[in-house]
Amino acid sequence: MIPLSSKKHSLRNLSAILLALGALSCAPDNSKKQKGVQPDPDNAALNLPEGFSALKVTDSIGRARHLAVNDKGDIMVKLARPDSEGNGVIVLQDKDGDGRTDEQSGFGNYGGTGIALHGDYLYASSNTSVFRYPLNDQQLPENTSTPDTIIRGLIDQGQHNSKSIVLDDKGNIYVNIGAYSNACQEVDRTKGSPGMYPCPILDSAGGIWQFKADKLRQSYDEGLRYATGLRNVVGLDWNRQDQSLYVMQHGRDNLSDLFPEYFDAETSANLPAEVMYKIEEGDNAGWPYVYYDQEQGKYILAPEYGGDGKKEAEEGKGAGAIPPKVAFPAHMAPNGLLFYTGNMFPEKYKNGAFVAFHGSWNRVPEEQTGYMVAFVPFENGEPTGSWEVFADGFAGTSPVMAPSQALHRPCGLAQGPDGSLYVSDDVTGAIYRIMYNNDKQQ
Repeated sequence: MIPLSSKKHSLRNLSAILLALGALSCAPDNSKKQKGVQPDPDNAALNLPEGFSALKVTDSIGRARHLAVNDKGDIMVKLARPDSEGNGVIVLQDKDGDGRTDEQSGFGNYGGTGIALHGDYLYASSNTSVFRYPLNDQQLPENTSTPDTIIRGLIDQGQHNSKSIVLDDKGNIYVNIGAYSNACQEVDRTKGSPGMYPCPILDSAGGIWQFKADKLRQSYDEGLRYATGLRNVVGLDWNRQDQSLYVMQHGRDNLSDLFPEYFDAETSANLPAEVMYKIEEGDNAGWPYVYYDQEQGKYILAPEYGGDGKKEAEEGKGAGAIPPKVAFPAHMAPNGLLFYTGNMFPEKYKNGAFVAFHGSWNRVPEEQTGYMVAFVPFENGEPTGSWEVFADGFAGTSPVMAPSQALHRPCGLAQGPDGSLYVSDDVTGAIYRIMYNNDKQQ
């Protein structure tokens, strides 16, 4: 006969085992997603730091802009325009766990850029609106034919019209509304046309607007102009370490074309900087009255407003513009921004910023630049070192003298559940997955 105390001990052990088995059965199963994932032999033709590897998850899905990855590793991609089946949002799944997607579906009959997973919803933007889709228990969007319209009626004048989005942890969604102008001239990009003062565009564009993430059918009247003086922002992210919004601005063009008396072709190719800003409510970054000259390390009055390449900001014309956190070389088109919070990459990358550069078009006769992913080390809202090239080789050729020569152009960034970095391509629609020491992650 087994003593009573031994029986109680056995029952306790059995209960613990059953509880553990139950917990395992309820836990997300990422083992299938990791099993057998191997990088491409050539790392998808990318140049990466030592210890990193890459593979193409898929290719040729259309002009892939921003993307989001759920906790199961499924990828949701926003297309610049709907595909041949009329889908503007593509869902990619890897059913056999080899790291390459083998099932594709889609929805949403609109093009655009913005997409974000937050809480129990997927948010996606057209060039005038932001829609919200509830997620099912598989973390995939449902009710795809009848989404909630969260924001509507945003201005779309064709230029700088993509509506990038990001959400904070307090129930707000932030939307870039780009300026439909280069420098707010009376006749855009025209030699001899003066800049308008004050710039009338800034009432409805050229800044970041804040809306409520759970309120339906909002427009300008219900939103808050959170920041102004931003020519165009495509890459933006919410830094959860310091609970702040960060954005990447596209700098102005055409300095030598419009003002050859002040700027030669080489100067115009190298100015102004593409800049990263930390944005707080009420901030003004100074566009169109000033631009940031990374070589002089200060704001310079725009020639449309009386500048000559040396004059600094004036009262009412850019004075008091917020300083950039990081200044990058000109015309590289930063289209993606991601603060890395994963555990796969080495410690130096933790809380740092990745920036996807779409690549320049207006550096003629100089070589075009960009077409890569950069990294900036960060801690508590401040860069802790210089920026560096992280992933290069997307263009597939060198030199690139025109954007049409680039085989791939990085656009969006997303972090996978295992800490992988995903990069979208705005030419063929390739999706790249970058890993660190992949053999040790399996």
